Amino acid sequence: MSGGGGGGGGGGDFEERSVGALRVRIDRTLCVGFGDCITEAPEAFVLDESGTAVFVKPDAVERERLLRACDACPVDAITVWNETGTQIVPGACEQVP
Repeated sequence: MSGGGGGGGGGGDFEERSVGALRVRIDRTLCVGFGDCITEAPEAFVLDESGTAVFVKPDAVERERLLRACDACPVDAITVWNETGTQIVPGACEQVP
């Protein structure tokens, strides 16, 4: 499921994957291509031709390193929920609408 997805203009353009018990979402409208996620886990993420992070093989990375990579995003463009649906990246206390 690479290339992400909201159709058309406005709204969210997201790419989402299930990785083990985690649900990981890249908000492509927030990503500005710093590449910190790639520095932490180059097996999991790359920048596409538009300079936005996309998934490669996030399931090839151990859980803690994947979480570090997601948390490294300086603009919080990557969100992770655990097996109970609790958002764990960014921040441990934020609620998902």
